[in-house]
Amino acid sequence: MSHQLAETVRRHTDGREGYIATPIKGFAFLRADRRQQHPTHLVSRPVLCMVAQGAKCSIFGGRRYDYRAGQALVVSVEMPGLSRVTRASPAEPYLCAVLEFDPAGMREMLENMPAPPALAGHAHHGIFVADFAGAPAECVLRLARLLDTPEAIPVLAPMVLRELYYWLLAGPNGGEIASAVLGSGHTQRMMKVLHKLRDQFREPVRIDDLAAIAQLSPSAFHRQFKALTSVTPLQYQKQLRLLEARHLMLAGLANAESAAYRVGYESPSQFSREYARMFGAPPRRDVAALNPAVA
Repeated sequence: MSHQLAETVRRHTDGREGYIATPIKGFAFLRADRRQQHPTHLVSRPVLCMVAQGAKCSIFGGRRYDYRAGQALVVSVEMPGLSRVTRASPAEPYLCAVLEFDPAGMREMLENMPAPPALAGHAHHGIFVADFAGAPAECVLRLARLLDTPEAIPVLAPMVLRELYYWLLAGPNGGEIASAVLGSGHTQRMMKVLHKLRDQFREPVRIDDLAAIAQLSPSAFHRQFKALTSVTPLQYQKQLRLLEARHLMLAGLANAESAAYRVGYESPSQFSREYARMFGAPPRRDVAALNPAVA
């Protein structure tokens, strides 16, 4: 199955590298012709990444996830992290199919399943690697092959996606996916906390306010937040701030000092120290290496 998907992804990427969107909403390909020496930092949305060829590693909250052809990384919660292609060459590039989860579509499927998975009533880690074969893999392959018949996409793609959601929810990780992507109980309230941190990452973190949203005591909230994300709320916010600052500098919209203030830091020196710890170099040196034109 991986070989068939790899051939399809290779044909549709046609030598292009990076993230390549397709006419199917939320469905894209990733291609890299060489191993990456430096990781890519990103904020991942709920997504399924099925590797067709090569290998990759991702780190979220200090946890490392290695996945290769025939496996999938499932991210069911918005998380800042980093990733690096670890196996790729011009002859055998890294090839991956990426599908963003559609909460509405998954909720509809969950409501219509005769035996829906049990939803977790507590926060759990929302990221895992799983072998990806059988019916779910066949659905992803069919989605990719639909690109050869664009006129069929509006009719058939929704049907294939419904089938894929069924197999994902009926599988061994169905309860975890449903709980994190759709939200229920404590998990739903923790999703609200994550969205607040994402939308207001420039503001100071007040644990009591976040705990109130989660309807938990501050100590219980702290435990459940870390169980879900592997980091503390302050660490989660810090990663969001530093990623936004890097984006501003690489786009030429701010220098190091102004970027620090724009993302919520009061001390440029603290910003520089924490930036270097996350990205491996101080702001100016890091930006100069990635984009000399704006350094």
